[in-house]
Amino acid sequence: MKMRREEEEEGEGERGGEEEEEGDQWEGEKETGEVDYVFKIVVAGDSAVGKTQLLGRFAKDQFFFDSKSTIGVEFQTRTLTLHRKRVKAQIWDTAGQERYRAVTSAYYRGALGAMLVYDITKRATFEHVARWVDELRGHADSSIVVMLVGNKADLAAAGQRAVPTEDAVAFAEEQGLFFSEASALSGENVDRAFLRLLEEIFAVVSRKALELDVARRVMSGGINGDAAVVLRGTKVAVLSEASVMETSAMKRGTQCACSL
Repeated sequence: MKMRREEEEEGEGERGGEEEEEGDQWEGEKETGEVDYVFKIVVAGDSAVGKTQLLGRFAKDQFFFDSKSTIGVEFQTRTLTLHRKRVKAQIWDTAGQERYRAVTSAYYRGALGAMLVYDITKRATFEHVARWVDELRGHADSSIVVMLVGNKADLAAAGQRAVPTEDAVAFAEEQGLFFSEASALSGENVDRAFLRLLEEIFAVVSRKALELDVARRVMSGGINGDAAVVLRGTKVAVLSEASVMETSAMKRGTQCACSL
């Protein structure tokens, strides 16, 4: 029997501490106290691909079978410690229906990261990702970090896959996106994808802060202008199965959507 996987309608929610850590630098935190950074992330994609389910799994470790489509825009949060800094991920869940596109486009502004989701069992949802990429780049900052996620990976073993992993990897390389397949139902790779996205956002923010500091010091005569080093990110990665692999775009040094 196929399990129902439509997106649930959820308000703002917050998740407490994690029992397991994703790497040494990640620590679960209760949603109390001050934070050092707030990272806005937008989750986008066609309707019923499981955007809200992915968000619910990451934010509260929940999955609902009696879910409904998201109306307009909603968000949830999760706070973690990253490199000794308290980071609150404010994740916006956007409706996939065409009639909400004009409403949700405004919410791309100010986003530091984006997760573009498709359903691996529905080819059309993958083919529409290019449109979502164009919309994202038309409204978001050029340094936004973008993660492409193929949801419902648990159905691949049942022979329901309609989007080969190779097709998604090729598209991610072409567009300069991070990539992962995941399952909101089982939880496989969900934390991994979100945490990698937050890691890369943190790196971008840190680079920008360093560049701003160097520029200010040059302007004030604190250091020799020739000594100023502008750091540029060129890293493109694919999260597949349980590993992280280089793409050919990374090897060529192609700048991705998350580069400065």
